Amino acid sequence: MSFDSIELIAVGSMNVDQLTYCTRFPADGETLVATRYAQGFGGKGANQAVMAARLGAQVSMIGCLGDDDLGDVTIANFGQFGVDTTGIRRIAGVSSGVAPIWVDASGTNRILIVPGANGELTAEHVTGALAGRHADVVVAQLETPQAATAAAFTWARASGATTVLNSAPAAPVEAAVLDQVDWLIANESEFALLFGTEPAPDSIAAAAAASRCGVVVTLGAAGAVVAPPGEPATSVPALSVTTVDTTGAGDAFVGAFAVALAAGSPPVEAVGFGCAAGALSVQRPGTQTSFPTGAEVLGAAEPR
Repeated sequence: MSFDSIELIAVGSMNVDQLTYCTRFPADGETLVATRYAQGFGGKGANQAVMAARLGAQVSMIGCLGDDDLGDVTIANFGQFGVDTTGIRRIAGVSSGVAPIWVDASGTNRILIVPGANGELTAEHVTGALAGRHADVVVAQLETPQAATAAAFTWARASGATTVLNSAPAAPVEAAVLDQVDWLIANESEFALLFGTEPAPDSIAAAAAASRCGVVVTLGAAGAVVAPPGEPATSVPALSVTTVDTTGAGDAFVGAFAVALAAGSPPVEAVGFGCAAGALSVQRPGTQTSFPTGAEVLGAAEPR
């Protein structure tokens, strides 16, 4: 299967990840010596864009960076993956986003996000950046202002593109956004916040019917559950792997799911593709550096 004809636009955040690896997390007031430090690239929007590009899709990124060195290296990093950066606005006097991340020996992470320029993304900029473009699918998250996401999804609906919202980090979703979502992807805690219930298959199917959009709930090592609107929920198992670092695994899932869906895969198969991408990513350290290629994901994904 080839994805090189798929056009994906990611609207959202870009961060420089500051990763500290440790045997265990320090307790309150405790100082520990870490085992390793690394700097990489992240932000949910950027991660999902890079995952889609790794699969071979034609990808454009829309968002905001500071007029600083971190912004410069972020642009250069996108260039390595062939991501179009003409929709990125540079803002003077504001820092680019950063994300200090702790990763313990089990691969579990704790993350703080400093939004910086990500918080400056406006509906006006998004509308202008989308003018004259084409997309099969538009992906957004909740790390940038929702008014900007609403503008992107309004354009997508008018253009016939599929809209995918990753409701992370956990926050209420404004009606102007949710009303234009074709597929909502949440983890367990995000689903509980949005719908006030635990993500059992029946409640996921009910959420899809009430929201009039497809709902996917990611469950980490347990895989994911998918419910198209008006249909029962289906559980999709994850691959059994040894975890090194879970950072960015959810974004790998979203990017791979969106590309597979845009390529015409049935939702259950697209979720299986996303699960394979996430499972491959957790076996390597880092965020975007851990993302697999299209050949690797196709080789690992089993027919569902």
